[in-house]
Amino acid sequence: MAVYTEVSDDELARFIDGYALGRLLSFKGIAEGVENTNYLVHTTDGTLILTLYEKRVDPADLPFFLGLMEHLSAGGVTCPLPVRDKNGQILNELAGRQAALITFLEGVWPKRPKVFHVLELGKALARMHIAGENFALKRANALGLSGWRPLFEKFSSRTEEICGGLHDLIANELRYLERAWPQDLAQGIIHADLFPDNVFFLDTKLSGLIDFYFACNDALAYDVAICLNAWCFDAKSQFDPAKGGALLDGYNSVRPLSEAERAAMPVLARGAAMRFLLTRSYDWLNTPKDALVARKDPADYVQRLKFHQSVGDIAEYTAQLTS
Repeated sequence: MAVYTEVSDDELARFIDGYALGRLLSFKGIAEGVENTNYLVHTTDGTLILTLYEKRVDPADLPFFLGLMEHLSAGGVTCPLPVRDKNGQILNELAGRQAALITFLEGVWPKRPKVFHVLELGKALARMHIAGENFALKRANALGLSGWRPLFEKFSSRTEEICGGLHDLIANELRYLERAWPQDLAQGIIHADLFPDNVFFLDTKLSGLIDFYFACNDALAYDVAICLNAWCFDAKSQFDPAKGGALLDGYNSVRPLSEAERAAMPVLARGAAMRFLLTRSYDWLNTPKDALVARKDPADYVQRLKFHQSVGDIAEYTAQLTS
């Protein structure tokens, strides 16, 4: 989440009037994330999230994202739901952007995840994969393997502004991944961005998943690999094997990984590290200076990528790793 588009009091009040949500009381921007503009909105009827979809989001994808939330909720996954206006519409226009109001999910995201957080995350991720099995709409992963090289080419001449040697690290890794990427793994709906700030807890209980705007169809195990990167490294980008083991244990307790998925995990984890290294590098170089947005340092993903390059098999992501 982030704020790129400013909304005036009068504009938002008129927008809220189109819904049966009472009167606008207050609103404020949310700085986390990088993709869309988001505001926390308070009305006389309660609290909501207002999302304005920025230029990087294809409007044609919005029915997929919003329909998926409704589908997953009906399948038992706790997640926000789009709110329909007085005419039954989910999408409307605000400040020159497509916009939607989303229900507010209670909870706090874990800024320093502990092992129990990661165990519950693994279970929730597997339940989400199962709940998404019969979702009718499809969306290709725009930030999958085929999208990485074109994205790199957009900023490859500026990589040294981030850190020395980054160009060759990315170029060499892309060549490896294009040769080694696993085929024929189980496919389905993946979240594709399940970082700690997209998972809420109430005390020790996971209370829900949010921010489905990267969701797509891809290898289910790739979603696990993304979470290995997002949840299982400490503040110094050192891998925590206890968290790696907890993630895999939690996931396997609900949807056991196949032998093919287990064998592919180190390569998938390298790919997940590459995906976020590329997008964070691009955003680091191109985020508008006046945007209310929390930029993420790409260097963290250099360290993650180098760790995954050293991993030989899935056992090295478990709590038995001692080195």
